[in-house]
Amino acid sequence: MSTIFTLFMILIIIASILLVIIIMAQNPKGGGLSGTFGGASATNFGVQRTNDFMEKATWTLGGTIVVLIFLSIILTGKPSQVIPTMPAPAKSEAPVKQAPANTAPATQVPVSK
Repeated sequence: MSTIFTLFMILIIIASILLVIIIMAQNPKGGGLSGTFGGASATNFGVQRTNDFMEKATWTLGGTIVVLIFLSIILTGKPSQVIPTMPAPAKSEAPVKQAPANTAPATQVPVSK
């Protein structure tokens, strides 16, 4: 594998792990990390911004993963160098005509010196 492909794979894995961590930190009922820091009230100490950050981070990491995958395909893909060709038609030659089998071979006359 090429070095750039390995680099893209490492970046995709890191972004995927971060995405899992951010998604797991969110609470599906709206509490999540902001509920942990802010208690019952979501408006104390700017905890509402934590939810906004988590949502933006989720979308950003998801988009980053998609972009990295497309870049890895485009930059590391090798176009095929083989151009499909049609096989050349076989040359058709006329068969060699042979002398008829019923004729006698010619006799050679010795040449005198």
